[in-house]
Amino acid sequence: MGDRDEAVETIQREMAAFARRARAAAARMHPELSLVSYTLLAHLDDRPGSRATDLAAEFLLDKSTVSRQVSGLEQLGFVERRPDPRDHRVQVLHPTPAGAAVLAAATAARREAFRGRFAGWDEADLDRFASYLVSFNEAAADQRAPEDSSAVSAAASPGQGSAPGR
Repeated sequence: MGDRDEAVETIQREMAAFARRARAAAARMHPELSLVSYTLLAHLDDRPGSRATDLAAEFLLDKSTVSRQVSGLEQLGFVERRPDPRDHRVQVLHPTPAGAAVLAAATAARREAFRGRFAGWDEADLDRFASYLVSFNEAAADQRAPEDSSAVSAAASPGQGSAPGR
């Protein structure tokens, strides 16, 4: 296997380990709030009034998965459905005060955990790592199906920096 193939294999293995740790950490910080639920709740906190179909499109999830997650968040009292003011046939989702509070607590705990992990990193390495992650996620978004390209453009954050060579 060549150096590039070995590097890609290492990246894949380490990202899988990261995903496992992220799920486990999410379960410890708030047992009722899975990583997917946390992500959906954070999105609703940033963009209240989103529809479940918006969440499915944004996160490339099946509508049934989003429906189950949203139902769970509703049962916990973290999300509520309201009629869309523009079209009363449509339901939009909003975090409740309890949802906003649990999200804030989980976000603070996660931020503190990451600060601890990066405590020994110098600023330049941390900036480079952040830039590489942004580039990786932008490349993944670029590989979405053509019908998703408008959502990708709308979700892109300007001024996020890029990895060397881009």
